[in-house]
Amino acid sequence: MIRRTAVLLLLLGLPALTPAARGQSAPAAAASAPDFARLEAEQSAATGKPGPRTVPGRRIPVPGPVGPEVQATTAAPDRAPALDANPDGAAEWKTQIGRPAAQTAAPLPALRERLGVVSTPEPIGGVKAWIIAPKEVPERNRNRLLVHLHGSSGTDPGEAGTLEAVLMAAFGGFTVISFGDRMPPDAPLPAAMDDAMAMWKAALTLQRPENMAVFGTSTGGAMTLALMLRAKQEGVKLPAAIAPGTPWSDLTETGDGDRATGWLDGVLVSSEGCLTPAARLYAAGHDPRDPQLSPISGDFRGLPPAILTAGTRDPFLSNTVRTHRKLRQAGVDASLQVFEGLSHAQSLSDPEAPETREVFGEIAAFFDRTLGTEPRGR
Repeated sequence: MIRRTAVLLLLLGLPALTPAARGQSAPAAAASAPDFARLEAEQSAATGKPGPRTVPGRRIPVPGPVGPEVQATTAAPDRAPALDANPDGAAEWKTQIGRPAAQTAAPLPALRERLGVVSTPEPIGGVKAWIIAPKEVPERNRNRLLVHLHGSSGTDPGEAGTLEAVLMAAFGGFTVISFGDRMPPDAPLPAAMDDAMAMWKAALTLQRPENMAVFGTSTGGAMTLALMLRAKQEGVKLPAAIAPGTPWSDLTETGDGDRATGWLDGVLVSSEGCLTPAARLYAAGHDPRDPQLSPISGDFRGLPPAILTAGTRDPFLSNTVRTHRKLRQAGVDASLQVFEGLSHAQSLSDPEAPETREVFGEIAAFFDRTLGTEPRGR
């Protein structure tokens, strides 16, 4: 459950020319390929018996029905050279993750200024944290408080981990606590969850739980779920709502996962690179089915209303869909939004993209429906 920092500035590239752009529909282009009859016969023979499916090599065009920002980032070179690697030892892990974390942190001050957001470092429950809020909090949100569990990989990204909290504060108008927990390779399981629990207990002294929500993306999404399971087990009050974004909710790799989207996603790229070894680094010998590692293994009954987010190119789309179904089966009010063409956590890559504003707008509207507004003491 190592968390991956969503890099703010992705390399931009030109969209590939799709068959439709050439005046030919995609199905027609495929059917007119000279070797289609041979390929069809081979695939029919291969899939004519039970067993795993072997998918032939394909060229996937940049999706058409998305905004130009998503088209550009989807067409950009993937990050395989930087992120699909298996570092040798703690020092190499820190170096690998330090570079994208620094890239993400550098433009944050200018982004906060442009979006009208203020960030104040302040420990919460003995854990490093930032209080992030709009310069003017809307009246309806003045008694509301969100807790953000950041996504990253390998080591604590520090301020870089607050990017998602900045976007939520700006687009949703909420005050957000974003905390920086201890992370591997120096502090594997259960350090991060111990920190999350300490911070959550402290946050409960600041606001009514009925007015609070917890959210996060990638491993931050998985930790959101794991925190709910632990709080329920320990008899600690739960928030009014949660928003696990594309959660890494299953480390056992038993779902479709990136088998369906590997090398199509432009962010995580493939679990054959650093995802699987990073998960082992965090687990430190623990059973990957432990609900604190793979919260989908836990009992979701009694969890608060949830909204989940993923994209059609996201390797964690399967995890997100399965988590949504399990929440529904447990009687939880759960919504699922899936965006065309988005790779893993790609809604964090460009604050100006319409899809980014729509993602956060949907989550903010969900929180607005589920969170209370009464001040403490009533």
